[in-house]
Amino acid sequence: MSARIGAEAVAAKGWPGAHKWLLLRRLSQISIFALFLAGPLAGYWIVKGNLAYSLTLDTLHLADPYVLLQSLLAGHKPERAALIGGLTVLAFYFLAGGRVYCSWVCPVNLVTDAAAWLREKLGIRGGASISRKTRYWMLVLTLALAAATGTLAWELVNPVSMLHRGIIFGIGAAWVMVLAVFLFDLFVSHRGWCGHLCPMGAFYSAVGYFSPLRVSAARRAQCNDCMDCFAVCPEPQVIRPALKGEQQGIGPVILPGACTNCGRCIDVCSKDVFSFAPRFAHRVPEKTRDIGTPGLSRSSHS
Repeated sequence: MSARIGAEAVAAKGWPGAHKWLLLRRLSQISIFALFLAGPLAGYWIVKGNLAYSLTLDTLHLADPYVLLQSLLAGHKPERAALIGGLTVLAFYFLAGGRVYCSWVCPVNLVTDAAAWLREKLGIRGGASISRKTRYWMLVLTLALAAATGTLAWELVNPVSMLHRGIIFGIGAAWVMVLAVFLFDLFVSHRGWCGHLCPMGAFYSAVGYFSPLRVSAARRAQCNDCMDCFAVCPEPQVIRPALKGEQQGIGPVILPGACTNCGRCIDVCSKDVFSFAPRFAHRVPEKTRDIGTPGLSRSSHS
């Protein structure tokens, strides 16, 4: 691994080029905040509501499909506008890659990224080992909880909902939950919340499983094994098959729904190995795929 993560990319592409997708993500997250805050703070009601349900320009209804699913399981009958809004959002995240929500929209991503950055600066290593499958069990639990209680019980303590509501309507008790997530990721488990526990991440991972927009290691033959992409990726276990699977007949497109399409692997690669591409780009020929795909060892960063 490079002495300083991304140093080779900065030398090759310059600082802006080595942080392009990160800067665009931050712009997206801040812009979304600004749209929601423009009404309460400045009286410009471009967007009304929050991430669970919003109305844009008094015309476009948008609803979080995960919250909508909880509502349906709780026995509530959503209004037609909410159903249309939920389907609209669902279609968007399917096309863009489900977990773009996590990396481009979710406010908690700022918190967990800050914890990961500070953890690296402080040289904190190790921590609790939590299976990434836990988030799927959390997803099942939250949906079962809605069905059993007839309420959106999870949304009362969901850090994402609490933080976004708090920013718009007054932070209040949300600070406690935000601080808990930050300290958990900093001291207990590296990227523990987003990578191992968050049921919203699990939901959008399922949504984006067959998404047409993916990241591809199209120029994987140029890889110099600097390992920077593994170091910055929030889901490093998804990289190895696409990057190192050529001999096993595995194509260069990163297919797992867990990928957040954050673009950091594109940023930090000095050889421009990675790029965004359609999921069916650079497909492995049939005669190559017939060889089989022996099991691959997981990355040490997973």
